[in-house]
Amino acid sequence: MPELLILRRGIEPYEQCFAAMRAFTDTRNSQTQDQLWLVEHPPVFTLGLGADPAHVINAHHIPVVQTDRGGEVTYHGPGQAIAYLLFDLRRDGRRLLPRDFVYRIEQAVIDTLATYNCAGERKAGAPGIYIADGDWRGAKVAALGLKIRANGCTYHGVSLNVAMDLQPFNWINPCGYAGLATIDLQTLGVRARLDEVQDQLARALEKNLKL
Repeated sequence: MPELLILRRGIEPYEQCFAAMRAFTDTRNSQTQDQLWLVEHPPVFTLGLGADPAHVINAHHIPVVQTDRGGEVTYHGPGQAIAYLLFDLRRDGRRLLPRDFVYRIEQAVIDTLATYNCAGERKAGAPGIYIADGDWRGAKVAALGLKIRANGCTYHGVSLNVAMDLQPFNWINPCGYAGLATIDLQTLGVRARLDEVQDQLARALEKNLKL
Protein backbone atom coordinates (compact mmCIF):
# COMPACT_ATOMS: atom_id res chain seq x y z
CA MET A 1 0.00 0.00 0.00
CA PRO A 2 1.47 3.42 -0.93
CA GLU A 3 2.25 5.76 1.93
CA LEU A 4 0.00 8.50 0.57
CA LEU A 5 -3.39 8.17 -1.09
CA ILE A 6 -4.15 11.06 -3.47
CA LEU A 7 -7.85 11.73 -4.03
CA ARG A 8 -9.41 14.10 -6.55
CA ARG A 9 -12.67 15.43 -5.11
CA GLY A 10 -13.47 17.80 -7.98
CA ILE A 11 -15.61 20.85 -7.25
CA GLU A 12 -17.02 20.53 -3.75
CA PRO A 13 -18.80 23.00 -1.44
CA TYR A 14 -16.44 24.09 1.33
CA GLU A 15 -18.62 23.10 4.27
CA GLN A 16 -19.18 19.61 2.83
CA CYS A 17 -15.43 19.10 2.43
CA PHE A 18 -14.73 20.55 5.89
CA ALA A 19 -17.16 18.09 7.47
CA ALA A 20 -15.58 15.22 5.53
CA MET A 21 -12.09 16.14 6.75
CA ARG A 22 -13.22 16.15 10.35
CA ALA A 23 -15.13 12.88 9.96
CA PHE A 24 -12.10 11.18 8.41
CA THR A 25 -9.85 12.41 11.21
CA ASP A 26 -12.36 11.39 13.90
CA THR A 27 -12.35 7.79 12.71
CA ARG A 28 -8.75 7.22 11.63
CA ASN A 29 -6.32 5.11 13.66
CA SER A 30 -2.59 4.42 13.70
CA GLN A 31 -2.89 2.21 10.60
CA THR A 32 -5.00 4.58 8.51
CA GLN A 33 -3.33 5.64 5.28
CA ASP A 34 -2.46 9.32 5.00
CA GLN A 35 -4.44 11.14 2.34
CA LEU A 36 -4.02 14.18 0.10
CA TRP A 37 -7.27 15.67 -1.18
CA LEU A 38 -7.24 17.83 -4.32
CA VAL A 39 -10.32 20.00 -4.51
CA GLU A 40 -11.78 23.20 -5.94
CA HIS A 41 -14.40 25.21 -4.04
CA PRO A 42 -17.20 27.54 -5.09
CA PRO A 43 -16.61 31.08 -3.72
CA VAL A 44 -16.23 31.17 0.07
CA PHE A 45 -14.41 33.18 2.73
CA THR A 46 -13.04 31.11 5.62
CA LEU A 47 -11.98 32.31 9.05
CA GLY A 48 -9.24 30.69 11.13
CA LEU A 49 -9.57 30.24 14.87
CA GLY A 50 -7.79 33.51 15.59
CA ALA A 51 -9.42 35.48 12.81
CA ASP A 52 -10.97 38.89 13.39
CA PRO A 53 -14.29 38.96 11.50
CA ALA A 54 -13.65 42.66 10.86
CA HIS A 55 -11.06 41.59 8.28
CA VAL A 56 -14.01 40.65 6.06
CA ILE A 57 -14.59 44.16 4.75
CA ASN A 58 -17.56 43.34 2.54
CA ALA A 59 -18.49 39.74 1.73
CA HIS A 60 -20.67 40.72 -1.27
CA HIS A 61 -23.01 37.77 -0.56
CA ILE A 62 -20.15 35.24 -0.57
CA PRO A 63 -20.56 32.83 2.39
CA VAL A 64 -18.28 33.36 5.39
CA VAL A 65 -17.45 30.12 7.24
CA GLN A 66 -15.80 29.78 10.65
CA THR A 67 -13.26 26.94 10.64
CA ASP A 68 -10.95 25.28 13.16
CA ARG A 69 -7.69 25.86 11.24
CA GLY A 70 -5.00 28.28 12.25
CA GLY A 71 -4.59 31.64 10.61
CA GLU A 72 -6.79 34.53 9.59
CA VAL A 73 -9.28 35.09 6.78
CA THR A 74 -8.76 33.83 3.25
CA TYR A 75 -10.74 33.30 0.06
CA HIS A 76 -11.31 30.11 -1.89
CA GLY A 77 -12.84 30.05 -5.32
CA PRO A 78 -12.83 28.59 -8.83
CA GLY A 79 -9.40 28.37 -10.46
CA GLN A 80 -7.56 27.70 -7.20
CA ALA A 81 -5.57 24.50 -6.57
CA ILE A 82 -6.36 23.35 -3.03
CA ALA A 83 -4.57 20.47 -1.36
CA TYR A 84 -5.83 19.21 1.99
CA LEU A 85 -3.33 17.17 3.99
CA LEU A 86 -4.81 14.47 6.20
CA PHE A 87 -1.63 13.26 7.87
CA ASP A 88 -0.62 11.55 11.09
CA LEU A 89 2.59 13.30 12.14
CA ARG A 90 3.36 10.43 14.56
CA ARG A 91 2.61 7.52 12.24
CA ASP A 92 5.03 4.56 12.33
CA GLY A 93 7.01 6.19 15.11
CA ARG A 94 7.84 9.33 13.16
CA ARG A 95 7.94 12.60 15.04
CA LEU A 96 7.39 15.30 12.45
CA LEU A 97 7.16 18.66 14.22
CA PRO A 98 4.44 21.07 13.10
CA ARG A 99 7.00 23.70 12.11
CA ASP A 100 8.83 21.20 9.91
CA PHE A 101 5.53 20.03 8.41
CA VAL A 102 4.65 23.62 7.45
CA TYR A 103 8.14 24.18 6.05
CA ARG A 104 7.83 21.11 3.82
CA ILE A 105 4.42 22.19 2.54
CA GLU A 106 5.77 25.65 1.72
CA GLN A 107 8.75 24.08 -0.06
CA ALA A 108 6.37 22.03 -2.19
CA VAL A 109 4.66 25.22 -3.32
CA ILE A 110 8.02 26.87 -4.07
CA ASP A 111 9.02 23.80 -6.09
CA THR A 112 5.72 23.89 -7.97
CA LEU A 113 6.16 27.57 -8.82
CA ALA A 114 9.68 26.86 -10.06
CA THR A 115 8.35 24.42 -12.66
CA TYR A 116 6.52 27.40 -14.17
CA ASN A 117 9.59 29.68 -13.93
CA CYS A 118 8.12 31.63 -11.00
CA ALA A 119 10.19 32.34 -7.89
CA GLY A 120 8.41 31.96 -4.56
CA GLU A 121 9.60 32.77 -1.05
CA ARG A 122 8.55 32.57 2.57
CA LYS A 123 8.00 35.55 4.85
CA ALA A 124 8.81 35.30 8.54
CA GLY A 125 5.67 35.27 10.65
CA ALA A 126 3.35 35.14 7.63
CA PRO A 127 2.61 31.54 6.55
CA GLY A 128 2.15 31.07 2.84
CA ILE A 129 4.22 31.77 -0.24
CA TYR A 130 4.94 35.12 -1.87
CA ILE A 131 6.38 36.12 -5.23
CA ALA A 132 10.10 36.72 -4.84
CA ASP A 133 10.91 38.97 -7.79
CA GLY A 134 9.58 41.03 -10.69
CA ASP A 135 6.68 43.48 -10.77
CA TRP A 136 4.63 41.37 -8.36
CA ARG A 137 7.33 40.88 -5.75
CA GLY A 138 5.74 40.49 -2.31
CA ALA A 139 2.32 39.49 -3.63
CA LYS A 140 0.82 36.40 -2.03
CA VAL A 141 0.21 33.46 -4.34
CA ALA A 142 -0.48 30.66 -1.85
CA ALA A 143 -2.14 30.50 1.57
CA LEU A 144 -1.60 27.87 4.25
CA GLY A 145 -3.61 26.92 7.30
CA LEU A 146 -3.71 23.70 9.32
CA LYS A 147 -5.48 22.00 12.16
CA ILE A 148 -3.20 19.71 14.17
CA ARG A 149 -5.01 17.73 16.83
CA ALA A 150 -3.45 16.65 20.11
CA ASN A 151 -2.86 13.17 18.66
CA GLY A 152 -0.76 14.59 15.82
CA CYS A 153 -3.37 14.18 13.08
CA THR A 154 -3.75 17.05 10.62
CA TYR A 155 -6.28 18.43 8.18
CA HIS A 156 -6.85 21.61 6.14
CA GLY A 157 -3.84 22.52 4.00
CA VAL A 158 -2.65 24.85 1.25
CA SER A 159 -4.22 26.76 -1.63
CA LEU A 160 -2.35 27.97 -4.72
CA ASN A 161 -3.95 30.62 -6.94
CA VAL A 162 -3.89 29.45 -10.56
CA ALA A 163 -6.43 31.28 -12.73
CA MET A 164 -8.97 33.07 -10.57
CA ASP A 165 -11.21 36.06 -10.32
CA LEU A 166 -9.02 37.87 -7.79
CA GLN A 167 -11.56 40.59 -6.98
CA PRO A 168 -12.87 38.90 -3.78
CA PHE A 169 -9.40 39.21 -2.23
CA ASN A 170 -9.99 42.97 -2.31
CA TRP A 171 -13.05 42.51 -0.12
CA ILE A 172 -11.00 41.16 2.79
CA ASN A 173 -7.70 41.85 4.50
CA PRO A 174 -6.00 38.65 3.29
CA CYS A 175 -4.52 36.76 6.23
CA GLY A 176 -5.26 39.83 8.34
CA TYR A 177 -3.05 42.23 6.35
CA ALA A 178 -4.76 45.31 4.96
CA GLY A 179 -3.74 46.02 1.38
CA LEU A 180 -1.85 42.77 0.88
CA ALA A 181 -1.57 42.15 -2.86
CA THR A 182 -2.74 38.73 -3.99
CA ILE A 183 -1.78 37.24 -7.34
CA ASP A 184 -2.37 34.11 -9.43
CA LEU A 185 -0.26 32.23 -11.95
CA GLN A 186 -2.35 33.45 -14.85
CA THR A 187 -1.54 37.08 -14.05
CA LEU A 188 2.12 36.10 -13.88
CA GLY A 189 1.89 34.85 -17.45
CA VAL A 190 1.57 31.14 -16.72
CA ARG A 191 -0.84 29.34 -19.03
CA ALA A 192 -1.52 26.02 -17.36
CA ARG A 193 -4.73 24.13 -16.72
CA LEU A 194 -5.86 23.82 -13.13
CA ASP A 195 -5.64 20.02 -13.19
CA GLU A 196 -2.04 20.24 -14.43
CA VAL A 197 -1.08 22.51 -11.52
CA GLN A 198 -2.96 20.28 -9.08
CA ASP A 199 -0.94 17.29 -10.30
CA GLN A 200 2.33 19.21 -10.06
CA LEU A 201 1.51 20.38 -6.55
CA ALA A 202 0.53 16.85 -5.49
CA ARG A 203 3.84 15.45 -6.77
CA ALA A 204 5.79 18.17 -4.98
CA LEU A 205 3.92 17.57 -1.72
CA GLU A 206 4.43 13.81 -1.98
CA LYS A 207 8.16 14.34 -2.53
CA ASN A 208 8.65 16.87 0.24
CA LEU A 209 6.55 14.98 2.79
CA LYS A 210 8.14 11.58 2.16
CA LEU A 211 9.92 10.51 5.33
